[in-house]
Amino acid sequence: MEAGFSEMRNELQSRDALWRRMQLECQQLHTELLKIREYKDMQEIQIKHQSSCVQLTEQLENKNAELLLSAQSQEHQREELNTIRNHVYREEQSHCSEQERMKTEISDLTEELHQKEITIATIMEKASLLERQLKMELEIKDKLLAKQQLLDFRYKVIKSENIHLKEMV
Repeated sequence: MEAGFSEMRNELQSRDALWRRMQLECQQLHTELLKIREYKDMQEIQIKHQSSCVQLTEQLENKNAELLLSAQSQEHQREELNTIRNHVYREEQSHCSEQERMKTEISDLTEELHQKEITIATIMEKASLLERQLKMELEIKDKLLAKQQLLDFRYKVIKSENIHLKEMV
């Protein structure tokens, strides 16, 4: 997108330079036109020949036509230059607003990621605590089971002794 803006700026500068050259050419043509008019006036005073007047008049008309065409072209160039400037301005505004939107979106996503990291850390901490609690409960249950098995074994031994004693008696 930067390359597009750079290209548009270069085009704008090129057209601006062309427009300035055309203005200078118009000024030169105008000066030349004034010189031609002065020359024509001097010739009319000095030489009253019809052919010279016709020739100067034709030159003057040609220069006037050129000047008119140049002025029209200059106006067209000015309009085109303004159109390009407006387009570049709109594109820059659009680009800036898009950048701001993306910055805001990145900031929001970063904040959301930070919150999720905090949530994950909290969950991991709770999971670790629950795991320790489960291990402790498991150890207690294992100890109780071992005691239960030992008591069951003693009970069976005593029961078997009782049966044996009853048989003996």
